[in-house]
Parts: sequence; structure tokens; C-alpha cells
Amino acid sequence: MPSARRAAALTEAGRLAEQLGCAVLVLCSKHSDAAKAAARLSLRPGFDIIAVDFPDTRIARLPALETSTILGESKLKRRTDTSAKRNLGLVLARVLGWKRVVFLDDDIEVPDATDLERAVALLDSRDGVGLHITGFPDNSVVCHANRETGAAQDTFIGGGALAVPADRIDSFFPEIYNEDWFFLLGKTMLRPVGQVGVARQQPYDPYASPDRARREEFGDVLAEGLFALFDEGGKIGDADVGYWTRFLAARLALITEIKGRVREKAPAGKAAPMLESLTASSGRLLIIEPEQCFAYIQAWQRDRERWRAYMAGLSPIRATAYGKSAIEVAADRFGFEPITRPALDSPRSAPARAVRQGVRAAVG
Repeated sequence: MPSARRAAALTEAGRLAEQLGCAVLVLCSKHSDAAKAAARLSLRPGFDIIAVDFPDTRIARLPALETSTILGESKLKRRTDTSAKRNLGLVLARVLGWKRVVFLDDDIEVPDATDLERAVALLDSRDGVGLHITGFPDNSVVCHANRETGAAQDTFIGGGALAVPADRIDSFFPEIYNEDWFFLLGKTMLRPVGQVGVARQQPYDPYASPDRARREEFGDVLAEGLFALFDEGGKIGDADVGYWTRFLAARLALITEIKGRVREKAPAGKAAPMLESLTASSGRLLIIEPEQCFAYIQAWQRDRERWRAYMAGLSPIRATAYGKSAIEVAADRFGFEPITRPALDSPRSAPARAVRQGVRAAVG
């Protein structure tokens, strides 16, 4: 779990882990604290806990990614650590020998825990299986406004509740909005994915601050642009500067159309914040150049090769003769201090049972 909220937000993860007998890895920052997270999860028995205060600096010995620096300090840069947490989760799963993991955000509920088992059971033939997000839709600000003004608006599987084959997946999460969509893409198009089960997103106000719309716009442009290209029968390599020129114009026309519908159809009291957020989106859109879109996709493709080579070089860590567990060895290697319960290498630990019984570990 990439956790940024207070420890109470981990209640659902603890419930699921207790029912499934799987480990929980929680990576903490902002309002989340590893010691408090471990204490909260420890209220329930029967599963292993690894809680880590995520470092402010780049994780030692992870590959430097071009997509993390190509935007410099521009307004298009995303300033959250969600992607970095998920990438560390992938690496730790690989070195700890976990075969199947589930990414679960701390604002997601899974009413039926067996839906997670159903998801991981499909991973022999798929690179990602997401739960269907019900409750509050999992969309960007622009897509929320599109739906709320009467247009058809789909959702897609995402990192909020996503099972992946940790022992063979070679993808990564770039530091951009819609990073989970990019994770599920291959060299030319979407990887084999699936959807099963139900998760519930806690509601929030997408229009509470126009900054949300600004932060989302570059990643929303790139992801929506690529998926629109797939719908046309194209592949990632077809997204040249000319394509992005056309898509940026189409995106601006869409936002303008939505703003018109807001003025006509938005409920009383809601139109003003919706329009403010949409204006923020279109304002950010106007500083995005087609060349930037093309350059970012090229950098992301190079990063995919870097990450693939890095993951291919990782192998499971064994407990040492000096009494250190695998997670302690990993912590030394990557430069963090874990809080655990109990030692992961105990033969009676939950991960050991999970591997024998086919129940996969939960990680975020």
C-alpha cells in the first residue's frame, strides 16, 4: 500500500490480510508513519507486516529513470511519490520471492476478500488484473465533469486495486498521472489484462481545488491520447508529433464542450467549482507542446528497457548466516529501515503459508 493518510486508513488492509493470511507491505509518507501503521495493523493477528517510512530522496540502487527528470522543474512535473512507492514494492516483491502481489490504495475497500484471490488466479495468462471500482468513479477531473454533464464516460482498471505477477512483470510506474495505465502498456499497445471482482472507492470532491486538474492534465493527455490511438487501430509508435498536435486540439475542444454543458446542466452551486477546475485543465493544456508529448513517450520507452534489464538482474534474497532476515538484507541494500511482524523467513510466517496454499501477498 502506498500510504499517505493516517494509520486509521489501514483498517481495510488489515481486515483483508487477516482473512487471506497474506503479508502487508505499507510504504508511508506525508500523514502516514511506519510505526503507527505497524501498530494499527498489529491490532489484527495472523499476517506479516512490513512498514517503511519512504525516504525523501531517491531509493538507493534503483535505476535512474529519464521520465523522472525529463520535465525538469516545469509545471508539468508531477510532485507525488506514489509511483516511486509502487516501484519499490515491485522490487521488494521480487527480492523477497513473492510471486503474486496486489496493489491496494488506502482509500479502497474490497467487500469480498476472495475477489483478490480470484484476481491473482488469472495472472498466469495476464500481466495485470484489476477489480471493478464501484462507488465513486476512478476518473480524472475532466472525465468526472464529462460524466456529470451527461456524456458517456468509461473507467479502466488501475493501481488502486490491481493484481500483478511480481515474479515476471517487467514494467514500472512512471512519475506521471495515470502511471498505472502506463504500467499496463507494452512496447506497442496494451498488455494482456483482465478485470474481476469489486472494489469500492471512497468518495472525494474532484473540484475542491483546481490544482488537482492542473496536476492531472499532462498525464491525462498522454494516457487518453494513447488509448484513443488504440481505439483507432494504431500503436504507440504511431504517436508522432503530428498525432499529438491533433490530439491536443481535440482535447481542448472536448474541455470547451464540457464547459458549455456545465453552464447548461450542472446542479446549482456546483457549476462554479466545476468551471474553475476545467479552466485550470485547459490552462495547463495550453502550455503542453506536441514535441513534449512525443519526447516523453520516447523517454518512457527507453525507461522500459532500463527497468526490464534491472528487474531481470534481481533474484530472491535468502536469510543470512548472521541472523538477518530477507527483508533486513533488502533494507540494507536499498537504504531504509523496516518495522516488521514477525520475521518473514520464519517457516510459520504468513508468506510461507501463502506460497504453499496459493494465496498471494498484498503489496503497495
